[in-house]
Amino acid sequence: MKSCRPSFVAAFVTVALALSVLALPLAAQSGSERPELDPTDLNHWKTVRSGQLTPDGRWYAYQATPTEGDAEVVVRPTDGGEEHRFPIGEPSGGGGALSFSTAGPLQLSADGNWLAFSTFPSKEEADEAKKADETLHNAVTIVNLTTWQEAKYEGVSRFEFAGDNPRWLVMRRVAPEKAPKDTGSGLLLLDLQTGVSSPIGGVSAYDLNDSGELLAYSTQSPDRVVNGVTVLNLRTNAAQRIDSERALYSDLSWADEDGERPALSVMRGHISEEDDTTYVAVGFTGFGGSVTTTVVDGTELAGFPEAMRITPERSPRWSDDRSALFFGIAEHDEDPDEGDRPDVKPAAGTPGAMQSPAPDLDEDDLPSLVLWHGNDPRLQSRQQVQERADERFNFLAAYHVAEGQFVQLATEAMRTVTLAANQRYAVGYDDLSYQLRDGIDGGRRQDVYAVDVKTGTAQKILPAFTWRVSLSPDGGKALYYDDGHYHVYDFENNSHTNISASVPVSFINVADDHNVEDPPIGPVGWASDSESVLLTDAWDIWRVDADGGNYSNLTKTGREEGIRYRRPLRYDPEQDGIDLSEPLYVEMYGEWTKKTGLAKLTSNGRNIETLLWDDVRHSVRRAENAETFVYTRETFTEFPDVWAAKDSFDEPVRLTDANPQQADYAWSAGTRLLNFVTDKGDSLQAALYLPAGYMEGEKYPTVVYIYEKLSQNINRYVVPNETRALNVSVYTSRGYAVLTPDIVYKINDPGMSAVWSVVPAVQAAIATGIVDADRVGLHGHSWGGYQTAHLITQTDIFASAIAGAALTDMVSMYNSVYWNSGNSNAGIFESSQGRFRGSYLDNHEAYLRNSPAFHVKNVTTPLVLLHNEKDGAVDFNQGITFYNSLREQEKDVVLLQYVGENHGLRNPVNQRDYTVRMMEFFDYYLRDFPAPDWWVNGVPRLEMEEHLKTRQKKPQIIS
Repeated sequence: MKSCRPSFVAAFVTVALALSVLALPLAAQSGSERPELDPTDLNHWKTVRSGQLTPDGRWYAYQATPTEGDAEVVVRPTDGGEEHRFPIGEPSGGGGALSFSTAGPLQLSADGNWLAFSTFPSKEEADEAKKADETLHNAVTIVNLTTWQEAKYEGVSRFEFAGDNPRWLVMRRVAPEKAPKDTGSGLLLLDLQTGVSSPIGGVSAYDLNDSGELLAYSTQSPDRVVNGVTVLNLRTNAAQRIDSERALYSDLSWADEDGERPALSVMRGHISEEDDTTYVAVGFTGFGGSVTTTVVDGTELAGFPEAMRITPERSPRWSDDRSALFFGIAEHDEDPDEGDRPDVKPAAGTPGAMQSPAPDLDEDDLPSLVLWHGNDPRLQSRQQVQERADERFNFLAAYHVAEGQFVQLATEAMRTVTLAANQRYAVGYDDLSYQLRDGIDGGRRQDVYAVDVKTGTAQKILPAFTWRVSLSPDGGKALYYDDGHYHVYDFENNSHTNISASVPVSFINVADDHNVEDPPIGPVGWASDSESVLLTDAWDIWRVDADGGNYSNLTKTGREEGIRYRRPLRYDPEQDGIDLSEPLYVEMYGEWTKKTGLAKLTSNGRNIETLLWDDVRHSVRRAENAETFVYTRETFTEFPDVWAAKDSFDEPVRLTDANPQQADYAWSAGTRLLNFVTDKGDSLQAALYLPAGYMEGEKYPTVVYIYEKLSQNINRYVVPNETRALNVSVYTSRGYAVLTPDIVYKINDPGMSAVWSVVPAVQAAIATGIVDADRVGLHGHSWGGYQTAHLITQTDIFASAIAGAALTDMVSMYNSVYWNSGNSNAGIFESSQGRFRGSYLDNHEAYLRNSPAFHVKNVTTPLVLLHNEKDGAVDFNQGITFYNSLREQEKDVVLLQYVGENHGLRNPVNQRDYTVRMMEFFDYYLRDFPAPDWWVNGVPRLEMEEHLKTRQKKPQIIS
C-alpha cells in the first residue's frame, strides 16, 4: 500500500516526474488517437434548456447553453425543417430540455406564430460591467415565425403573450434606478398584428386573465394621487378604471375559466397619518356589463377577531363560483399609546413583572441570548430557520358575499388549511401536539380535519395521521392511505370507504428499507371525473372505483415482465385529474434491464400499444392540442438530444445536435450492467462505466462511487465539467472505469449494509476482468461519505478513498442539529437514512457498530476527507474528530476544508480546486502518476496563499 510519507529522495523524484508528465500532450499520455477531455474544452459543452413546444406541435424552441459563455435560442419545425438561431448572451439558470414553463426566458405564442425570448449581456459585457460596478439589464426579442422579422426591446424584466389571445405581448419594463420610492415601473403592450407598441407608466402590478383578453393593472406614484386599478380589454382596446383611491394596490389576480365569468381580486392598503397601513381585500365581478365591487374590511365585519387585521402576506382570491373571497388575517402588531397603558404595575418578582414597558434600547444594548426550553415544540434552531415564515404566517379566512358573513378557517392549532376544488370543503391539519416528539423520532403526525367552508366547522377525520391526503377534482372526496390500504373520505356523507380491500395486490412499498412501518406506494392520481382513482402496486396501474366497487388492471403484465408502468403524461395544463376517456400515454421502466419506453392505453386499458422501448433513458412530452411528441433519448455515451415524432413514433425527427464535438475526444466505450448478490442474499445490480479505448482482456483502474441505489442511472448522460467532483464522463475519458453499485439496508446496520453490498459488487466487477483489483478507489459524499468512511474500517479492498462531508460518529451525530433546516438529527436516524430503531441510549451497540470513529484502528486505506466548517448538514466536528483520530493512529489522511462553504461546494473556484485534487490523488494511487506535493508534505499555513496562487497560474490537466 502506498504511503503519504515517502522519503526525501522519493519526493524529489515525484516532483521531477510531475513536471515531465505535464509537459506531454494529453494524447501522448493516454496513448489514444483522440485526446482526453481537457479543462479548456469543458466550458463549451452545451445543454438544451427551457424547451417549448407550441400547442399545435408545429414548432420547438430551446436555449443551447454552454457551461460558461454566451448561449443562443434555436427554433425549428418539428417536421425537421430549417432551424433558426439567435444569439442571446450569457443567461443564468433555466429549466431542462422539456421544461415547458408558461412564463420564462423563452416563450412561443399559443397560435405558434411568434417566438419571444430574453437576451442578456454577453459574457464579455458582463465581465466589463462587473469591473466598472455597472448594472446591465436584459432585453426581449420578438420573432415572427412566418416572415422571420425580429424586433428587440431593451430594459425588459418580464414578458408574456396574452394567454390564448396571441395578438398581444405584454412586457414589464425595468424600473429606473433613481425612481422615487413607491413608484411603479412601466408596461409595454406590443400589438403583434400592427407592430405598434403602447406604453403604460407607473404600473405597480398587473395580471392577464386566462383567455388573454383582459389586462388588469394598478398604477402607483409617490403622492398616490394616480393610484388605482384599470382593466384594459385587449380585444376592443377599451380601458375601464374600476378603483381609484390614495392607497397601495397589489396582488392583482384573475379568476376565470377560459374567459367565462372573469373576476378580479386585489389587495388595497390604506396608509394612516401614523404611517400604519390597513389592508382590505377587494373583489370585482360583472365584467362585460356593470362591474360590482366587494370590499372586505376586517374592522367592519361581525365576528372578525379584534386583534387581527387582513394581511398582505396572502393574496386574496375568488372561489370558483364567485360566492366567496378568501384572504389571510394575522395579529396586528401595534403598540398601544402610553396613555392607554394600565397604571397598576405588578410587584417585582410576581408574574408579569418583567412585562412592564422597557426603555428604548439599541440592539447592541441587549444580550445576545437564545433560550432553549425543554418543552419548546420546535427547536430554537428550527424557529430561526423558519423565522421569516413565522413572521408572515396568517390564518386563512373567507368572506361569503351574499350572506355578508366572515368565517375564519384556520386556527391557532389547525394552522394549515387546504381548499378543495370548488371550495365547498377544505382539509385542515393540526400538528401542534406532535411537533416535539416528531422532531425527535422523525414522525410526521398530524390530526386531519374536514372543514366546512361555509361555517368554518372542523371535524377530525384522521387522528395522528402520517401520510398524504389527495383531494378529488370535484372537491367532494379525499384519498388517503392507512394500515396498508387506500381509503376515500366523502365530505358530504362524512363516510370512509376502504377501496383497495378487494384488489388482489398490495399497495405497501415493500422496497422501502427505512425504519417506517408499511409505507405506501404513492397513488398515480384521481380520474378527472372523480369516480375512480389510479393506484400502482409498483408494477402495474390499477383503476379502482372511489366507492370501492370495481377495479381493473390497466397495464396487466408489468409484474410478470419486470416492467414498472409509471405516471401518465400530463399535457393539458387546464385538466384536473386523469381523463380516462382519452388515450393514456404511460411511462415504462424495466427494473432489471433499465430500458425505458412509452405505452399507449386506450379503452380503459383494454388495448395496450408499446410506442417506445429501448435500452436508453427516455423523457417524453406531448403537444397540448396535437398528437405530436418531443422526447429525449440518452445513454451514458449519447447526449439527450431532442427528437420529434407523431403518435406512432415510426419516423422520429432529430431536432437538436447540441454537442457534435464529443466525437473529437476520447469517450467511454459504454456500460455494463452487473448482477451481484449481497452478503445477506439480496439480488442487486451495479453500473460499470467502461474507460475510453477499452480493450477486452485489459484491466483498468477503477473508482467506485456510492450513495444508495445508483444502477438506475446507467443510461444517464453526464455532461463533462470542472465543477462536479467525480465527473464520470471525465474519468472514463482519462482511462478509468467507474462502478456505481446499489446498496440495500438492514435496520440497525446502515454502515454494515454498505459493506455487505459494496464489497460483493466490487468483487463482481473484478470478476469481469475489466477492473484491476489492485487499483480500486472509493468516493462518496454526505451519506455516501459516511459509507466510504465506514467501508475503509471494515475492508482493505480499496487502494485509496475520498469521503466528502462524512458522518463518522453516529452517537454524537444523533442529537446534533441539522443546521440547514434547524431540526435535530434524531429524526434522520430513527425514520430516514439512519435506519436505526430508537436512539443510541436504547440501541447503543448498533450505533457503535456502525460508527467509523470507533473502528479507526482498522484503517489501512489512504484517505482524503472533505469537510467545511459551515456545513449545515453534517457538523464539521464529524470530519475534524475523525481526522484527529486517524492522525493519532498515524494513518495516511488529509482533510480539505474550504472556508465558508456549506455541505457542498458552491464557489466555482473551490469546486475546480477540489476536482483537480481528487484527480491528482486517484491518479497517484490508481495510475502510478506522481504524488501531489500537498498530499506528500501538506502546506504550512504561512505558505498556503503562495501554494494556491501557484496552482492557479500553472496549466493543469484535470489531475
